[in-house]
Amino acid sequence: MLRTVCFFILLLGVNNEMFSQDISLFQQFNGRYDYTAIGNTLNPAENNIVQDFCEILPASQADLYLDTNCSIIAAYLYWAGSGTGDLEVSFNGSSITADNAYITDYLDSNYGTLNYFSCMADVTDQILAAGNTSYTFSDLDIANSLASNPGYCENRTNFAGWSLYVVYENPALPLNQINLFQGLEIINRNVQEKVILLENVNVLDNENAKIGFLAWEGDNALNYGESLSINGNIIANPPLNAADNAFNGTNSFTNSNTFYNGDLDVYNIENNIAIGDTSVSIKLTTGGLDANGFFQADLILLNNIITVLNSQLPDATITIDAYYINCGNRTLEIDYTVYNLNSTDILPTNTPIAFYANNTLIDTSSTLNTIAIGASETHSINIQIPSTIPDNFTLTIVVDDNGSSTGNVVEIIEINNTTTQEITLIPLPEIKPLQPLMACDISNNTAVFDITAIQNQINESYFNFYYFTSIEDLQAHTNVITLPNYYQSLTTPQTLYLKAETETCFDIYTFNVLTENCPPFIPEGFSPNNDGINDHFNIAGLYTIFEKHELLIYNRWGTLIFIGNNDLKWYGISNRGFNKGYLVPTGTYFYVLHLNDANYKSMTGWVYLNY
Repeated sequence: MLRTVCFFILLLGVNNEMFSQDISLFQQFNGRYDYTAIGNTLNPAENNIVQDFCEILPASQADLYLDTNCSIIAAYLYWAGSGTGDLEVSFNGSSITADNAYITDYLDSNYGTLNYFSCMADVTDQILAAGNTSYTFSDLDIANSLASNPGYCENRTNFAGWSLYVVYENPALPLNQINLFQGLEIINRNVQEKVILLENVNVLDNENAKIGFLAWEGDNALNYGESLSINGNIIANPPLNAADNAFNGTNSFTNSNTFYNGDLDVYNIENNIAIGDTSVSIKLTTGGLDANGFFQADLILLNNIITVLNSQLPDATITIDAYYINCGNRTLEIDYTVYNLNSTDILPTNTPIAFYANNTLIDTSSTLNTIAIGASETHSINIQIPSTIPDNFTLTIVVDDNGSSTGNVVEIIEINNTTTQEITLIPLPEIKPLQPLMACDISNNTAVFDITAIQNQINESYFNFYYFTSIEDLQAHTNVITLPNYYQSLTTPQTLYLKAETETCFDIYTFNVLTENCPPFIPEGFSPNNDGINDHFNIAGLYTIFEKHELLIYNRWGTLIFIGNNDLKWYGISNRGFNKGYLVPTGTYFYVLHLNDANYKSMTGWVYLNY
């Protein structure tokens, strides 16, 4: 549900510090907005006409009235006067301290430097609580400043006043763009002309376009060479504001000409701007000869400018919500949100998004849905950071960027599409070698290992250990060896990798598992009776291990009856001599086993064969 937003103009500044400030954009509102303002003078009369007073009133009042369809969003009270400033005042009986303050000066040839100030305080809560009522401003004290330099009163620049600006949202209003421009600039006999360029405006429709000003110290009786121009055209609002007397103590909201030495005025400018304009030029002048030929000039302090323009545009912004970095992995996971908050139209589907690392394009994406006014859309993306990008880099995400620094969507603000984040990748740790593990070959150069024994070589403390057969699996943390205490190797040597997890990353160790030919175990008997048990001379640790061995079997008379090898086992059948091809009789037989391994001598012994 749309709300009516009421906003009071904010004076730019630093808390409790005073400084001058050129008029510049402070805030922009986009929606069904308009504005109003109230305020009053603390001068008893126009100081240039009634010249016998040098003091200000203790208080003054003004009434605020907003339609019931309006909802106050923010309220700012500001006040101004002669001198170096009073930071504490009262508003409807409540003590108010300035949040921000400005000061500027005028160098007078007779009285030296004359200072003028303006202050601002956020009174949103107070205005929300009180609503439509009469507001009293009091306790502004500039007496010491007026007394310290007689030039204020002698030059008739002794003034004080206050104002309250309200920007509101109303469902019945058209979609508008409101720009608040803030500062404190001065024109006088020393500076007779001032040109102010208001930028960051988007004129899509000039119907009912208007501009408002808050200014101080203007005099109705000093209209010598005075003018206010918009884009080269002098503007007026008769009968309150004549073309040659724009700053004359008037209030357009109350149609009053007794806002002495203050101006709270609004002008229709639909004939002074054109569709497509992105800036507005404002020119103020003062100074000219009077009827007697003497030079006269008004002193004018310009405090605020506000524009109201019809506008229907989206405004895409983006934030990084979170990002995730994995140790030793150049994949960056990013959670981000695209917003269309300060807008007057939807943000279309497929609005492009570009991702840069140190200004190098690394990926692109786009919005998936239409994003309504005031809404947002959240996404995640995994980006593989190229090896050409250093581990430390600046991540920049730009919404409405198709990857060539070009946008597809016309927006209210074209310079707020970017978010950045400094990223530090965690490089893959250096691989540390360990001593190999050794086990007996069980077949074809393989062995069974308790590879957790490798941890005995590590002195550091870790949270967890994981074993892998490749560095790629370790990096991806896939294909973890599930039974490291009973691991059968694939070949010899085989390289394995150990991931030892720390609190923030992990260390990598590598080691080999090696097989060796251990001495075979030779039984003392077997029974080749085809019962499936001990049917051959089964020498454990021989076959598929000592693959080049030769086995010679002799009977008790020393006759060679069998020659075997890795592919030919002895099942009690002779393959030599008179009984070749037949089972040999029960008895004791003698063997000679040539392992043909440089580490082992030939082995001899006996075996008993029984059926």
